[in-house]
Amino acid sequence: MTQPVKFYQTGTFTVGNRLLSPDERTVQASINRNNSLNSGHRACQGCGEALGARYAVDAAMRATGGQLMAANATGCLEVFSTPYPETSWQLPWLHSLFGNAAAVGTGIAAALQVKAEKAGKARSDVRVIAQGGDGGTTDIGFGCLSGMFERNDDVLYICYDNEGYMNTGVQRSSATPPAARTATTQALGDAPGAPFGQGKNLPLIAMAHEIPYVATATVADLRDLEAKVEKAMTFHGARYLHVFVPCPLGWGSAACDTIKLARLARETGIFPVFEAENGAVTEVTKIRHRVPVEAYLRPQKRFAHLFGDPGHPETVARIQAAADRNIERFGLLDEKARP
Repeated sequence: MTQPVKFYQTGTFTVGNRLLSPDERTVQASINRNNSLNSGHRACQGCGEALGARYAVDAAMRATGGQLMAANATGCLEVFSTPYPETSWQLPWLHSLFGNAAAVGTGIAAALQVKAEKAGKARSDVRVIAQGGDGGTTDIGFGCLSGMFERNDDVLYICYDNEGYMNTGVQRSSATPPAARTATTQALGDAPGAPFGQGKNLPLIAMAHEIPYVATATVADLRDLEAKVEKAMTFHGARYLHVFVPCPLGWGSAACDTIKLARLARETGIFPVFEAENGAVTEVTKIRHRVPVEAYLRPQKRFAHLFGDPGHPETVARIQAAADRNIERFGLLDEKARP
């Protein structure tokens, strides 16, 4: 249901702006949104994960007509949304262990399929998503997730990547970027912060399994996030969505900079935004205004040691080189991009 609303501001893509045609509005602009992750949770101010989950799950609810169940790994998303005996979730939602959300999602999908077959249906009408942070996805849950991919189970797995174990004290995960200061990679010595040459690129690992659909997204482009969730739900089999969600607490950034940092991660080439089907890249989000990595690193206290006295310009140069490789590898630069 839509209704005409008069605005004096025009030509904007502000979330919820009803000047846009109905097919261009986000899920959250509709009065029929599900509010699957409802208000009242205890996320930090400016939490990228809370924003990403709200949009992703509501998009999945819209795509499935509300026929959706969710499995959730331990982590920030689970802790801030379900402090016993309360919950902010308004859909069938199951929490198990830190590392088995993919396996639990697989079990739910299998049980639903058995029920469907007993009812004489070829396929269950109820769809399944599994959710986790980067710790529960790239580290603790990696084996269960790879198994889900290998079996091609009918589950959409969404990783909300804030690049560390934020809920337990900001420890390094295998998604923590090089040179970042965490509780377990202190800014000390000749090579401060997280070491280079370690970690995992989960979207590429997912692509190596040649599953039906893999995509990356950021909370800086919520329309893109919603569209990718809805597209993922058109596929059956294993699907993977990797969402970049800045964490003000763990990154030492201002709460108001969450969207800015997510946008800079894409515009620097640090976080490539793309889609892939059956192991091959099919679409990339081009960089129209390329910026140096320093613009992304400086607002974050976890990288403050790179710009102090004497600083580490050689480390910044290595991070820039990595971003440049991403741009070349995925063909991210728009031909009309401004330097």
